[in-house]
Amino acid sequence: MSRESHGERRRREIVEAATDLSTVEGLAALSLSRIAGEVGLTKPGVAAHFESKQALQLSVVAAAAAAYAEPLAQAEAAAEPGLARLRALVEAWLDHLEAIPYRGGCFFAAAGQAFGGRPGPVRDRIAQHTRRFLHGLEEQARLAERLGELRSGVDADVLAFSLHGLAGEANLRRELLDEPEAFALARRALDQLLRDAAARPDEETSP
Repeated sequence: MSRESHGERRRREIVEAATDLSTVEGLAALSLSRIAGEVGLTKPGVAAHFESKQALQLSVVAAAAAAYAEPLAQAEAAAEPGLARLRALVEAWLDHLEAIPYRGGCFFAAAGQAFGGRPGPVRDRIAQHTRRFLHGLEEQARLAERLGELRSGVDADVLAFSLHGLAGEANLRRELLDEPEAFALARRALDQLLRDAAARPDEETSP
């Protein structure tokens, strides 16, 4: 395995600090001079690695996405398609967010809020990663419906919508309301949502 160069290490440190800071002060407010103060560099020192504020923002989005991509991929590979995989994806996302080291909690919750009304490449990239996760939940919910794993009358898209909201609510309660049990509550909600949505053994023989 190749050793990380000094430049690569410095760039990674800048991105890590910028990701953390953006969850508190907002990705839109991130500047080269502000992050320079965080990492003990001058603004030109940061600019040597990132030619613009937008370049730094895009690198931050990519780093945040990569951090959750691995646990989600592992969860997806370990679970059978359908309802089991749907549960595994949400559980992995909750586990990732609960253990996240950023001062402001979920990066995508903060970034999505900040860039919701700001057209441009950064917003597009945030939306791309958010949409990819949501579409993954929708895909598994619809597959569970086709496999007969959902009871009659359950809307697969509504189920995916509800499950996607658990992480945001847990993050909000932990960060804003200082509720340490927020993620435990989200997991209980996950159990209840999937229990209520699952097909019952007697449904196939019901008149």
